[in-house]
Amino acid sequence: MDSFDDDLAQFAAAGAPPLPASRREGHIDHDGARIWYAACGPRGDRVPVVLLHGGLGHSGNWGYQIPALVAAGHYVVTIDSRGHGRSTRDARPYSYELMASDVRAVLDALRIERAALIGWSDGACTSLILAAQAPERVAGVFFFGCNMDPGGAKPFVATPVIDHCFARHVKDYAQLSATPQQFDAFVEAVSTMQKTQPNWSVHELARIRVPVTIAHSEHDEFITREHAEYLARSIPGAQWLGLEGVSHFAPLQRPALFNGAVQSFLARLV
Repeated sequence: MDSFDDDLAQFAAAGAPPLPASRREGHIDHDGARIWYAACGPRGDRVPVVLLHGGLGHSGNWGYQIPALVAAGHYVVTIDSRGHGRSTRDARPYSYELMASDVRAVLDALRIERAALIGWSDGACTSLILAAQAPERVAGVFFFGCNMDPGGAKPFVATPVIDHCFARHVKDYAQLSATPQQFDAFVEAVSTMQKTQPNWSVHELARIRVPVTIAHSEHDEFITREHAEYLARSIPGAQWLGLEGVSHFAPLQRPALFNGAVQSFLARLV
């Protein structure tokens, strides 16, 4: 069994493995923010892959996924969402639409016409919104661990796993952020967004026209299975994928399981 860090104790202590050397790394200035990105791997015939992390996190949370994708021959781009990690933000409230426009700006800067989006939690919302905004730029969306309306969220219950993850976020924010003393305000602003956004109707979901996999963990702490199944039914052609034995933090808990699911998704894109 691919049991690695189920309680996230290792992640809390040391984080994920460091990201591999980048072919290109830096910031772009976009709409009131400086957005950090890194790109690695061969720029060959395979569809480029963009990894979008969850709320309060940063690109380093993908430390177990990037080497596997590069080894499979993909050009991989990671982006720190505005206000997260090495990226800055302005005074406007957070919104998934704004973060989706940041991703599109990075694609433009890297001259990527079309990419597959792998979204985790908030990154999943951002991915699906970008697919709606600019379907010609999105080869497909791997949507993991998020809701598309407030009714899909579970009531928050603190657990040791969540506490371990949060402890890592505290350390990483202090190390990476341009505003290291503002973590509490950062958490409050992101939480406000998460409680009210997104709020898509079934009709909006029905307009998605790119391949989508809805991946949901057996023990997800934040999103109901019923909501994930509803998304899979409501998005045309979407595939449902259940991940057994893991929670909202599957990419860290059992990387081989999660990476296999992502590779299967990418294999069906053209």
